[in-house]
Amino acid sequence: MRLAGPVRIIVVLLTVGLTWILAGIILGTQNGFPRLQQIMGGSDMISTADPRPRKYKCGLPQPCPEKHFAFRVVSGAANVIGPKICFEDKMVMSSVQNNVGRGLNIALVNGTSPSYHLYNMGLFIYSDVSELLNFLRPIHEGTLVLLASSDDPATKMNEDARKMFNELGSSSAKEVAFRDSWVFVGAKGVQDKSPFEQLIKNSKSSNKYEGWPEAVELEGCVPQRTLDVE
Repeated sequence: MRLAGPVRIIVVLLTVGLTWILAGIILGTQNGFPRLQQIMGGSDMISTADPRPRKYKCGLPQPCPEKHFAFRVVSGAANVIGPKICFEDKMVMSSVQNNVGRGLNIALVNGTSPSYHLYNMGLFIYSDVSELLNFLRPIHEGTLVLLASSDDPATKMNEDARKMFNELGSSSAKEVAFRDSWVFVGAKGVQDKSPFEQLIKNSKSSNKYEGWPEAVELEGCVPQRTLDVE
């Protein structure tokens, strides 16, 4: 009878030990507490790393190479999304700035200098297409043209206007039609067609907002323009 007490103690210790080992195996550690603490949200196990991906100028996922400008252009969509033009991390045209609206929203940038200069902006609703032509004709060689449509970019666009955009590097100007969503980045004096252009056609079968297609977004890095010096 005197052995009953020590035996009970030994049995209890063995049970506790086996339970401890089993818990360690199940939880993947020799000591079960760290994993339990992690599961229960212990403060010393919380990661301090920021899970959000880093964003660069104008929200681009990667930085632009040297001698390139970052941009993001977004067309308007019905009365749901307003047009936006961001250049080198500056929102130059948007609803917040109260300088955008229906028609063509255009920003002109001196793209020949490392320290770019935004020197003109315009909104053209086409009460008179000559206003658009007078705005674009005087621009100098190397000028970057950033365009974001809203609502309707083309009702009053004539052949002269389409030809002018074509000369700036557009491949879609000739087919832009009523209520299409159009974004474009070109330049005065380009030799080839611009790679920076997107067009979504107004179509009853695919429109996102009844009589309007969805907004179209364009982002990237446009190279700084260089002028030949004779």
